[in-house]
Amino acid sequence: MSVRRVMGIETELGITSTQVDARGELLTPMLLSGQVVRAYAAGAGPRAAMPTGSGWDYADETPLRDARGYEMARALADVSQLTDVEDPTVANSVLSNGARFYVDHAHPEYSSPEVTSPREAVRYDRAGELVGLAALRTLAQEGREVRLYKNNVDGKGASYGTHENYLVPRSIPFERLARQLIPFLVARPVIAGAGRVGLGQVSERPGFQLSQRADYLEAEVGLETTLRRPIVNTRDEPHATPHVHRRLHVIVGDATMADVTTLLAVGSLSAVLRLVETHPDGVPDVALADPVQAVRQVSHDPTLRATVETVDGRRLTGVDVLETYLEAVERAVASGHDAWRPDDDTTEVLTRWRQVLDALRRDPAECAGQVEWVAKLSLLERYRERSGAGWGDPRLAAMDIQWHDLDPQRGLAQKLRAAGRLERLMPEGAVAAAVTEPPEDTRAWFRGECVRRYGDDVRAASWDSVVMLDERGRLRRVQVPEPTAATRERISGLLERHTRTATLLTELASEDV
Repeated sequence: MSVRRVMGIETELGITSTQVDARGELLTPMLLSGQVVRAYAAGAGPRAAMPTGSGWDYADETPLRDARGYEMARALADVSQLTDVEDPTVANSVLSNGARFYVDHAHPEYSSPEVTSPREAVRYDRAGELVGLAALRTLAQEGREVRLYKNNVDGKGASYGTHENYLVPRSIPFERLARQLIPFLVARPVIAGAGRVGLGQVSERPGFQLSQRADYLEAEVGLETTLRRPIVNTRDEPHATPHVHRRLHVIVGDATMADVTTLLAVGSLSAVLRLVETHPDGVPDVALADPVQAVRQVSHDPTLRATVETVDGRRLTGVDVLETYLEAVERAVASGHDAWRPDDDTTEVLTRWRQVLDALRRDPAECAGQVEWVAKLSLLERYRERSGAGWGDPRLAAMDIQWHDLDPQRGLAQKLRAAGRLERLMPEGAVAAAVTEPPEDTRAWFRGECVRRYGDDVRAASWDSVVMLDERGRLRRVQVPEPTAATRERISGLLERHTRTATLLTELASEDV
């Protein structure tokens, strides 16, 4: 067990283009995003992606259900919260790797398939970059230039999300879960931030900070994701057997281009979640006096000397908070509890976490190959030394955006990665394979293989279902509520026996997936 659990990452990509419509006006982000999703589906082929006219199965979506025990009235919800409404004009595709690629809030969003380890989370997150690049190549062949950015801010006040998802037991009281996670999430940008030029939501003050999302967090706990953004999101939409599982939907993180940073982001949080689940009395008591203000205090100080105040009057740096959590996790591992049996994933995450914290205390520059905000800051500081540019110089803001460009010819992070200055955890071949091949140890394998094997006979899907045509041409919904069911090991023989969904459904009528 340990840091291994069902998890995944959703990334809304920034998008720009100089394309204009018949009136000479720039195309809207919604139209551009639709072009990107459709281009990937068209270029990848019918066995790699469902046609973008296919549906998403919204039957089990509950975006207004709150983990605190109630459901928001639809009349009171912001339109951005109504993510359970079918819009036939919005491009949507499910891919053969089990991911979803679609238009969300005027952005192309790549939602990775469910995986069970931090390393696999890195691999399938990186695969999303290749999906975006493939779409751009298809558009370029048609004479349409579009640029995609794996970031979270446009520098003019807009922020778009990179959301993480973790399966946790329903038995853990949500109030305790939130309370024990908040200090960790406040401090996590120290090891998991992507870095940002500008302070404030519209970059109204010059400077550099650790996190792209920090200035957009306005509440401790809440249901919203696009307004009044909270540190802990309360959406109770498990995409799993509801009385057994809860899906922790984390909206505070940054989109990251550095493999080690992504590993630390998901691996450290998964470790803390395991601590909350198995050693609740061992979770550090570092309740913060003002968590929302603390998010900014930590993010706004790349020297890592800024302190935040705890309820009991202590002053701690972000590094101090993270080390307190890491020490608690290390004690839990040493306890010999069954949930903390040694495994390679846990060893890698805790070793990396310890090495990075120790290096940050000595000199943050030592982490330039692992921690993204440090790498970005190092690059910008070298430019500042050569050019004499202040933090308010628009050239630095442009470099910040360019850092996240997915095009390897333009993207600064891509160039550092290619030069070996950003450490790679995943061979490029393994990332490329993840574009079309689903994880073998979650239900994403069934979803992705249905797309690959059955093509147009698959008419819709969701995280916990696949909708297919039966022998009479009727739509049949196959539910897979358990994320670790329908794996390759369990059902490869079943799919091998059937070349058509009609016969598959006939057998499934008497068996569970």
